[in-house]
Amino acid sequence: MPEVLLILLFLGLLLVPLTALAQPATAPAEPEPRFSWPLSPSPPVTRPFEPPAGPYAPGHRGVDLGGAPGQQVLAAGPGVVVFAGLLAGRGVVSVDHDGGLRTTYEPVTALVAAGDQVYRGQPIGALDPGHPECQVTACLHWAVRRGEEYLNPLSLIQVDSRIRLKPWNGGDAMSR
Repeated sequence: MPEVLLILLFLGLLLVPLTALAQPATAPAEPEPRFSWPLSPSPPVTRPFEPPAGPYAPGHRGVDLGGAPGQQVLAAGPGVVVFAGLLAGRGVVSVDHDGGLRTTYEPVTALVAAGDQVYRGQPIGALDPGHPECQVTACLHWAVRRGEEYLNPLSLIQVDSRIRLKPWNGGDAMSR
């Protein structure tokens, strides 16, 4: 009996690498939508996401959202603040989230500090005017990246959906 277990163990060790080879190589899937809007109510998008062709190519690595000066900027999801301060003369807050995602918000006056734990919907700053190319009084530039890859933040917004079942007052549909 011990010889049979030893043979089965040996065969199992051989099959594990073979099954790994049989799996098709796929690119990492887009994360599931799980963020909420960083401004409330849902803001207008004044400039959409324009992914760059390469790491140093031009593009718009986030979205610009129309708001009002002093408006609360909210954490899009739970995470840990990794940066809150001035960067190139503008206030920036960056939050790390599960799954290797990082959200960045600018221009803001931070209400949080690096190391702070934040939850979805928590105020993390106040929107400052002066974002370049903003078509309204104030715009929030909101970006999301995983590693060095920038993602479209709008694709990660969790949309609340409600299903409403209409009352059924007819007979048995199967008997017709």
